[in-house]
Parts: sequence; structure tokens; C-alpha cells
Amino acid sequence: MTSSFELFNLFFIKVTIFDILDILVVAFVLYKLYFFLRGSRAAQMAVGLILILLVSLLAQLFNMVAMSWLFQNLRTVWLIAFVIIFQPELRRMLTHLGQSRIIRFFFKVTQSHVIDELIKGVGILAKHSYGGLIVLIRNTGMKSVVETGVRLQAEVSAQLIVSIFNPRSPLHDGAVVIQDEVIEAAKCILPLTQDEKIDPDLGTRHRAGLGMSEESDALVIVVSEERGTVSIAMNGELTRDVSIETLRKTLYGALNVTTEN
Repeated sequence: MTSSFELFNLFFIKVTIFDILDILVVAFVLYKLYFFLRGSRAAQMAVGLILILLVSLLAQLFNMVAMSWLFQNLRTVWLIAFVIIFQPELRRMLTHLGQSRIIRFFFKVTQSHVIDELIKGVGILAKHSYGGLIVLIRNTGMKSVVETGVRLQAEVSAQLIVSIFNPRSPLHDGAVVIQDEVIEAAKCILPLTQDEKIDPDLGTRHRAGLGMSEESDALVIVVSEERGTVSIAMNGELTRDVSIETLRKTLYGALNVTTEN
């Protein structure tokens, strides 16, 4: 009797709708994993692990007893090594999953404290005329940009932001990149805008912020060192001299942040 879920036969194998669904889900996971690791150092380590796995399979295929015994006894060690080596990537992947739109649809995710800390830090930077360049990642990944700077993997706080952009800090040049609730890196290099219509009085920070917003969907906050003013670059447009309240509203709207009542 033919099952109602059976689609067709491939030689002697019965293919059901669940088999197709299984293949599509695995393909989607591998596709997302590829883009998550692409361009990072973890991708090189992943290639090395794949090569080790291929050697293990070849050892079993050609009945190489010694090699097969060695790889079989190292399987437990490989699992532990995998978790240790890819710990930063696994943490970011889980964070990214928790911050996805699907999860947010079912669970209210509160990030208002991150924006509060960010607003507080930007306010202090503007008050002391410390130049600042802060990139907030939304949907487009920025591994190539993050890897140009110094990895921090630190919780967002006003004190840390001010410390980074203090002129005496070795990290004050370049941009800070924030994803979700984590400062990924500091001293990152951003692409400069190629727009010839930009105000010639604007400096490198504003040009870098605008350039980053042209090449991604990131929201970039620029604090002027000369005037102590705050600007926002988003979707290839630069809004200058915004108030702290305007910055707050823009962040809440652009990042789809929920607040606790």
C-alpha cells in the first residue's frame, strides 16, 4: 500500500515529502552556516577539520587499521576541540538565532538597556568632543570589517565606549562595531564614501560612516571631534547635528527594540 506522503521511487528507495523537507532544511542550514563563516578565520579552521574527516573516511575505506584506530580514539577529543576552537562562532551563532525575527515574533526581546548605555556613552563623547564612530549591525554581516580591528567581545556599556574613544586610548582611531548586545571589535577600518556631492568640510569619520551605510544596512553613529555634534548615517544618507532624543527614536525604530513597561 502506497503512503499518502510518498512522492516517487528512486530505484529501490521510496522518497516521501518528509525526505524532501529534510533535505531542504539541511541545505538551508549549510547555506546559512557557509555565509556565517565565510571570510572569517573560523572558515580556515573548518577546512582543516573537513580535511581531517576526509582522511579518516579514506582510512576506513582502504582498511588502514592503524589510522582507523587512531581516528576512532580521537573522536571524543575532536568534539571537545570543536567546541573550544569554534566557541566564539558558536556563541555568535546562538546569539544571532536568539535575535532573529522569528524568535522575536514569539518572544519579546528587550534591548532597551543596550540603547540606554549607547545613548549615555554618545552623550559623554559629544560633551567632551571626543570623536566617535559606532557601527550597529542589523542584517548584513560584517566579518571582513570586524577582522580589520581588535576583537573585544564585550558587553555594551557607556564607560567602555567612552574609554575606547578617549584620545589617549590606542583604540580610539577607527570604528567600534556592535552586534546585538556585544561590542564585537574596535579600531575597525570602514570604507569611505565615493559620493562627490558630500560636504567637503566633513572629515574622515563622517565619510567612513556614510560609506559604511552605502555598502550595508548598518546604522552608523558619528560624533564630531571638532564640534561635538552627533550625526547618523543610514541607507546611504547622512543626517547631521541630531539631538540625543532624535538619536534615541532612530535607534529604537531601526533596531526594532522593545521596551519593558
